[in-house]
Amino acid sequence: MSRPRLAVLVSGGGRTLENLFARIEAGTLRAEISLVVGSRPGLPGLERARRRGVPSLVVERAAFADDRSFSEALAAALLPADPDLVVLAGFVHLFLFPEPLRWKVMNIHPALLPAFGGKGFYGERVHRAVLESGAKVSGCTVHYATHAYDAGPIVLQRTVGVLDGDTPASLAARVFEAECEAYPEAISLHLEGRLRVEGDRVRILPPRGG
Repeated sequence: MSRPRLAVLVSGGGRTLENLFARIEAGTLRAEISLVVGSRPGLPGLERARRRGVPSLVVERAAFADDRSFSEALAAALLPADPDLVVLAGFVHLFLFPEPLRWKVMNIHPALLPAFGGKGFYGERVHRAVLESGAKVSGCTVHYATHAYDAGPIVLQRTVGVLDGDTPASLAARVFEAECEAYPEAISLHLEGRLRVEGDRVRILPPRGG
C-alpha cells in the first residue's frame, strides 16, 4: 500500500526536513517525501534529499520579479508530483498557491502566533523579538498556510519557557526541539484526515473508528 506523499519546500539548512526523514525512517510518520524544492541552488536541504535519492529541484526566488510569478513556477513544479501535503520547512518566501492546494500547504513558525509573526519574522529575528519583549513563554505554531505570512488557521501549538539567561540561540534550540515533535504530529493528523478547517479555526477530529 502506497504511503501519502509529501513535497517539502526549503530555504536553508534543512534541519526540519532531516527531522521528517528521521521520523519516517523510525516508522512514527507514515509518509514518503516524494519531492524537495529549494528556493536557491546549493542549499544543504537539497543535499540531504539527494543523499537519500529523493527527487529535488530548484525554483530560484531571485529569478522572478514578484511573488506571483515565483508562485506560478513553484506550483508548476509541485502539481505534477500530486502531493498529499506541501510542507514548508524553513521556507521564507510567500507562496501564493493555486486553489487545488488550498488547505494542503502547512507551515511551522518558531513562536506562538499570532505574536511575533508576519513578514520578516523568521530565524533569529523571532527569538530576539521574544526576548526583547520580556515574554515568559514562547514556543512553536503549526498552521495551514494562506496567502499572507503566518496568518493561516492554527493546527497545533507547543509552549517553551523563556529562561532568565536565554540568548536567541539558546531559546531557538529549545523551540526547535518542540518543533521536532509538533510538526510530524500535525502532518500525521492531516494525512489521517483528522483536521477540519472551520472558518479561522482547525478542529482536530477523533481517530477513525475511535
